[in-house]
Amino acid sequence: MRVFTKATALVATSALLLGVSACGQSASTGESADAKQTVTVWAWEPTVKKAVQGFESKHPNITVNVVNAGSSNDEYTALSNALTAGKGAPDLVQLDFNAVPQFAISDGLEELSQYGFSKKMLADYTKGAQSGISVNNGIYGVPIGGGPMALFYNKEIFDKAGVTEAPKTWDDYYEAAKKIHALGPDYYITNESGSDAGMALSLIWQAGGHPFSVKGKDITINLTSDPGVKHYVDLWQKLIDEKLIDTKTQGWTDDWYRGLGNGHIASLAIGGWMPITLQTSSAEASGKFRAAPLPVWSDSDTASAENGGGALSVVKGSAHAAAAYEFAKYVGYGEGEKTLTDNGIVPDLTRTLSSDEYLNQPKEYFGGQEINKVLAQSAKNVTSEFQFLPYQVYGGSIYPDNISTAFTDPGSKTLAQGLADWQSALVKYGEEQGYTVTTK
Repeated sequence: MRVFTKATALVATSALLLGVSACGQSASTGESADAKQTVTVWAWEPTVKKAVQGFESKHPNITVNVVNAGSSNDEYTALSNALTAGKGAPDLVQLDFNAVPQFAISDGLEELSQYGFSKKMLADYTKGAQSGISVNNGIYGVPIGGGPMALFYNKEIFDKAGVTEAPKTWDDYYEAAKKIHALGPDYYITNESGSDAGMALSLIWQAGGHPFSVKGKDITINLTSDPGVKHYVDLWQKLIDEKLIDTKTQGWTDDWYRGLGNGHIASLAIGGWMPITLQTSSAEASGKFRAAPLPVWSDSDTASAENGGGALSVVKGSAHAAAAYEFAKYVGYGEGEKTLTDNGIVPDLTRTLSSDEYLNQPKEYFGGQEINKVLAQSAKNVTSEFQFLPYQVYGGSIYPDNISTAFTDPGSKTLAQGLADWQSALVKYGEEQGYTVTTK
């Protein structure tokens, strides 16, 4: 997941809620997929560009221009500004699953069944991916990679601490955290500073939580008494109070990569896209890491959740919408999907997840472990749907303002109080945007 800055997301949200559409012709007057044309794609995932050559060889009249408009927060701002201005928007855009509803509801995306994305095709994806692109019974993106969660842990550090197997439950995780911290004051089972709403929501999802319910303009928010939220709060407050996690190191910083490399941050419960980042940014730990299922909340539980993952969505009003959809379909449903999977993307198609070719791949960084088996099982265990707010990008932007001190200065605020404050802010903003918001 990526951290949103407040200023960035505020720009994105204010533009989105105007309900404007992209520049160019509407789908009904746009060019057919057979016409000679250039499709512009905004995507930060570098493997999307690697699929272009294969697509263009099959569609010689279509040129695909992939542009990195910045990581998700930067791209969302640029897209929103283009939608507002009525010019400069791409034909196709990469979106995190949690951002799809906001752009779809604000009329910024084309519904894809008109181009041939059928319910039968949708059923070929994991439940997490299906949920990620489905908004108000419409389909607003072609999934290009998932984020089924797993526990990536440094086996060398775990063994040194006397944790001889990966924690199976969150109670086991808590006990492991105590043993790892006993190695020294700068050894922690993980880091968390309250900067990433997506991480918290993923763990609440896995705990069976449903803090958001959206039905048209009616929204219910329950970040105070939802059972899944309570599971999350009880565990992480205990870890905070007992100083068992690193609350100072921010994710996606040099210090974070260094801590993962030297073992001072001994594990991450995170989306299945993380291995590529570990290999490239924390190479020092090569051979030491392993992957295990996400710890569960009871011995009989098998639930997992999505953390990250996303889709390629056709921007509303694109003059090349049909061709843009064809490229998205090639990348996420056709032959191009193999290109992404071969380069480390976790597939969303169940046929790929269950294939021997995908499952039986030893990974040197993980000591020769076939970690895709763990990721595939996690994807299957994402059993319940999870709704995001129609202004989730904004919600993520204000999350640190309300939560971070619960981690970094726990004497000033508890995690429960932080979530209650976040709920109040989300309610206020939703009402200002014309939603009817109730709380539980």
